[in-house]
Amino acid sequence: MSNGTTLPQITVKAFVLGVILAAILAGANAYLGLFAGMTVSSAIPAAVISMAVLRLFATSNILENNIVQTTASAGSAVSAGVVFTLPALYLLGAWESFDYLQVVIIAGLGGILGVLFSVPLRRALIIERKLPFPEGQATAEVLKAGDAGSGIGALIAAALIGAGAKLCEVGLKLWSGTAEGATYFGKSVLYFGTNVSPALIAVGVIVGLNIGIVVFSGGALAWYVFVPLYSGMPDLDPNIAAFVATNPTPLDLGYEIWDQKIRYIGVGAMLIGGLWSLIDMRHSLVEGVRSARAAHAAGGWDTQAETDRELPMNWVMGGILVLIVPIFMLYAGIVDSYAVAAVMALLMVVAGFMFSAVSAYMSGLVGSSNNPISGMTIATLLFSALVLLWLKGADFASGAAAAILIGAVVACAAAIGGDNLQDLKAGHLVGATPWKQQVMLAVGAFVSALVMAPVLNLLVNAYGIGAATLEHPDPLSAPQANLMASVADGVFGGGLPWDMITIGVVIGAIIIALDKWLEVSGRTFRVPVLAAAIGIYLPLEVTAPILIGGVLAYLIERAAKGDAARTANADRVKMLLGAGLIAGEALIGIIMAVPIVVFQDPNVIAIASAPYGGWPGLIVVAGIGYWVYRRATAS
Repeated sequence: MSNGTTLPQITVKAFVLGVILAAILAGANAYLGLFAGMTVSSAIPAAVISMAVLRLFATSNILENNIVQTTASAGSAVSAGVVFTLPALYLLGAWESFDYLQVVIIAGLGGILGVLFSVPLRRALIIERKLPFPEGQATAEVLKAGDAGSGIGALIAAALIGAGAKLCEVGLKLWSGTAEGATYFGKSVLYFGTNVSPALIAVGVIVGLNIGIVVFSGGALAWYVFVPLYSGMPDLDPNIAAFVATNPTPLDLGYEIWDQKIRYIGVGAMLIGGLWSLIDMRHSLVEGVRSARAAHAAGGWDTQAETDRELPMNWVMGGILVLIVPIFMLYAGIVDSYAVAAVMALLMVVAGFMFSAVSAYMSGLVGSSNNPISGMTIATLLFSALVLLWLKGADFASGAAAAILIGAVVACAAAIGGDNLQDLKAGHLVGATPWKQQVMLAVGAFVSALVMAPVLNLLVNAYGIGAATLEHPDPLSAPQANLMASVADGVFGGGLPWDMITIGVVIGAIIIALDKWLEVSGRTFRVPVLAAAIGIYLPLEVTAPILIGGVLAYLIERAAKGDAARTANADRVKMLLGAGLIAGEALIGIIMAVPIVVFQDPNVIAIASAPYGGWPGLIVVAGIGYWVYRRATAS
């Protein structure tokens, strides 16, 4: 007999609601990705919506709500992988529109591969390493609060505060999303700034001070060492020198140098960090596969608790092999060579698994919303483009497009890999059945794939993307897709900053050595290389609030130290408040996409134009941080 819960999970109402939300949230995230170059994790908004809708039925339970959020969040994750890559084909002129069948194959199969890749990762990262997975923990707290009514007041209050702050910023335009500035010190640029997002503060509260310090340190290395050094020597690069000749503001020059040069140090650190993470996790990964196969041989699910039952490893391996076939045929049609297509398919599988693991690991540290999928996709593009350059030569007209297609599948797989580990973490905390979540993750990924092409074609026809034209004078910027197009085209046309990538590899190796020394020394403070690489790759204004949140978490822990009951209550309350802030901000981020798309105006409800920049928001966030501290430390 099996152990575990007997509550129904995949019910008709949960399935239908999950599929509907997956399609809606995927479309909203597609717009946000093209408009702002970022997406939002939809797990918590989906959980909140699910609890509101399923309450209308006579019977509903926490595990049904968990299935709904699992399905819906998978859809929005695949959407992120698609909008960061496939529009690059349009920008390169390889596609004139988004072909329905090709998008379904790339997005759907890439997403499902990500689900299959993540099966052994669950045991490695959630059960054995016990990574925090901040959004997974936050989602679990939302589900528990909604189910038991315990702490729901704190959760709702935090959600309203987070939503209100985001509405004032994104909708009413009372302040901008960042409080930042820069100045020249001699010829060097000195930058200071932070994002004023309550959700990013909440992520820091959840992941804690150690990770907050490491992530911020990566950003500080980029912005307080490399940007000032490079800005003092602009003649190192003709493009930067030409930009300096336009007399830019110090802030503009700082971002130009970081975007064109310094962020590639983060890419190099991710390359070595990703390889090292796979090496470091090898025993956990192998043990995850071995234990799953051993359980299947010993009687399968009949010998396992309900909360340990995953998709059988034989099904996982067979599914991966089956899914390679249509992807191989797609590649063969593009490169007109079965041999090269076979190499591309092999690269896709290896890179897909590698970056699904890396994505899951990084999501476990800093959350899905801050998981730099674009950085991992760039790494895939670089490697794939170099292999194609070697196999087909520099005159291969479709080289850049072929590299992007490999990157697109990997991006979808990696996005799902990071996102569904958050869902599985939430499921682990609320007592869900893993295989049921894994099935619905695949369903959500495929549903998202079905709606991606129509949504992208709609947005292209309504707004245009990339460069402004007479027909579309104010297009969607698609910043990530533009970056992918530049990287892929740069390999075949030259111009990539290989020196920066090499520096990043060296820095990554040094960080790995430092972390191993800390481990051998028995120190509790650690320096995960991927967390530092994220800090280099992301803007400093994104990493700063994570550090602030980590400091806030430390202060809360210190205030309750020495009293076990107070410590437990403080941990629970800070988790609820963090979850609420994330939920409120994410809900407004998605809701605001609707009137923006309908009215084709990002300022549709604006009553100002951020006259004081982000400084009013900084004051508001400081107040929110103080409120979180007071609520969490109240006896």
